[in-house]
Amino acid sequence: VQLQASGGGLVQAGGSLRLSCVASGRTFSRSIMGWFRQAPGKQREWVAQISSGGYTGYRDSVKGRFTISRDDAKNTVYLQMNSLKPEDTAVYSCAATNAYGAEFDYYGQGTQVTVSS
Repeated sequence: VQLQASGGGLVQAGGSLRLSCVASGRTFSRSIMGWFRQAPGKQREWVAQISSGGYTGYRDSVKGRFTISRDDAKNTVYLQMNSLKPEDTAVYSCAATNAYGAEFDYYGQGTQVTVSS
């Protein structure tokens, strides 16, 4: 099982980025898919998630700015990030649960997002 994130980069505050995460090795259509991030010197934190039925959840600091979506035909989950702030700077990675599970069992390699002020 592999989860490969892409789409990170350097952007000015107020800008936007769209992250993608392609899953391979199995289908995740029945899994919760999520995004996490880890800033230097800090613990990894949950950012957003989307269920197989399309229900979404976000940490408070990104509500109204980030949007998570999924395309099960492509085994891909996205994170649209708007109005980026310097405090959003981190390595972003995606994660998945087992089918109908509640705990994230699979984590992928991350992509660096850097927001300059």
